[in-house]
Amino acid sequence: MKFYTADAHCDFLFGAMEYGWDIGTQRRDQTITEENLKKGGTAIQFLAAWSDTKLRVPPLEQVMIMIDRYHTLHQKHPSFVPFTKAFTPDSGKIATVLTVEGAEGLGASPSILRDWYRLGVRAMTFTWNSDNELAGAAEGKRKRGLSEAGREILKEMNRLGIAFDVSHLSDAGIEDALSISTQPIFASHSNCRAIRNAPRCLEDDYIREIAKRGGVIGINFYGPQLCESGYAMISDIVKHICRVVTLGGIGAVCIGSDFDGMQRYPKDLRNPSDLPALYDALLREGFTPEQVDRIAYRNLRDYIVQFTD
Repeated sequence: MKFYTADAHCDFLFGAMEYGWDIGTQRRDQTITEENLKKGGTAIQFLAAWSDTKLRVPPLEQVMIMIDRYHTLHQKHPSFVPFTKAFTPDSGKIATVLTVEGAEGLGASPSILRDWYRLGVRAMTFTWNSDNELAGAAEGKRKRGLSEAGREILKEMNRLGIAFDVSHLSDAGIEDALSISTQPIFASHSNCRAIRNAPRCLEDDYIREIAKRGGVIGINFYGPQLCESGYAMISDIVKHICRVVTLGGIGAVCIGSDFDGMQRYPKDLRNPSDLPALYDALLREGFTPEQVDRIAYRNLRDYIVQFTD
């Protein structure tokens, strides 16, 4: 049985900037390719502009280069189109959503935020693994919440229509976002702390509250966030999906692979072409085809469409 996929997070754009990756060909360590996406049934792919603060190139310039790579992808490969409300997966196209992971390039500038929106950014998370001007990170030193500047940027994101992503955010930051945001927030690639006790995984109460407000949680495939050993299998992904469904209902969970953002993949899910094996496992777990369709595609599509032209 074929299912379409909507994937809330991958790091292909960084590879396109730093290593010259092209989505039409596959290089060493690259998983996001046109062939792999089509083989696995991917219909919507979020593409994150993640900036590495260790590079000599300033974060803002990195983000702008990756935004350029995003638009160049569409010019060079006609199979890819920006996601719109009119998009249907049976079109044969792969729809893309441009996101920003870590707002170091933004600073606290609403003007830059508005420019990013004009260039197509429709979702953003404030932090990666380190604290910054806007918020504390889940793996940061201070574990603080949103700064005053972060609160103002979140309000402007709400006004513009940019989805707020709590992945990599501290617990205090998630609580602040839940108290401030007038739009549903989401987690593009976060797992369940009740299963894997790690800072990047979400507490049950946050999963419940995000779901209650119309958000979704994308389960990522990074082994150390799936299981204690760090050497994960599809069965570990299924456990996290089941936990989110138990807490927030069938509409609360989606795919947030983190492809091209890690070095250690589940042994039986190495790239997007292997996604059908995950959906077969969900069917064996007892989910109906309609429920698997919601997990694989519909939930994320229905969430992001409210931020789409």
